[in-house]
Amino acid sequence: MDWGMKNRFSKIIRPETGRTLMLAVDHGYFLGPTTGLENWAGAVKPLIPYCDTLFATRGMIRACIDPNTNVPIMLRASGGTSIVGKEFLHEGITCSIEDMLRMNAVGFGYSITVGMEWERDTILDFAKLVDQAERYGLIAMAVTAVGKGLGKDARYLALASRMAAEHGAHIVKTYYCEDFEKVVEACPVPIVMAGGKKIPELDALKMAHDALQKGAIGVDMGRNIFQSKDPVAMIQAVRALIHDNIKPKEAYELFKKKAKG
Repeated sequence: MDWGMKNRFSKIIRPETGRTLMLAVDHGYFLGPTTGLENWAGAVKPLIPYCDTLFATRGMIRACIDPNTNVPIMLRASGGTSIVGKEFLHEGITCSIEDMLRMNAVGFGYSITVGMEWERDTILDFAKLVDQAERYGLIAMAVTAVGKGLGKDARYLALASRMAAEHGAHIVKTYYCEDFEKVVEACPVPIVMAGGKKIPELDALKMAHDALQKGAIGVDMGRNIFQSKDPVAMIQAVRALIHDNIKPKEAYELFKKKAKG
């Protein structure tokens, strides 16, 4: 790993804790104006001061984020199908390395679809982007997308995460599951937990805590923050859980206090 990539990692993973809170707000690339992000700028701007990294599409960053904002950017680099399409998650490259550099991104996230009919396409395209990213010290994050009928169990997620690492991922975003430590053990690069669908705030905090205890370096959480009844309070609770090592119940009390305040 060269100096530039090490420097970019230090921006998204806080050196003093070795952990990260990524805010995933890229959902519109296949969901459109999903609940909580109908007014993208209005929803995201109040959350930026509390996240370590913003994971979003280049279009929304350009249209909605002030370039003077001091937050590292990871760009969504895969897409091509929507939630209503016949080939959901059959994705290809949607953002070039050159544009990532123009936007001063620290790296990109790309979904690989292990176990689906077109897994070969997504893995080969991801490998191409990794080759290009390595030339410029950009961080390549693989996202282990899960299609319908594929369970989120340790065996499958370990397979997908390990394949991502084998093909050059510098970091892997995957889902939490029972025996999550087996997923982490099988993957030689850092793992961040995907937040997944909205669940009650305390449950989301417990899930994040368990993932950290079992080896994740942080979370890339979206819906469990921006769909919370108080998103700003929730992201502060998640941040305290990650960087201050507080317990889920303490984080939940913090959430209630901030929400009430």
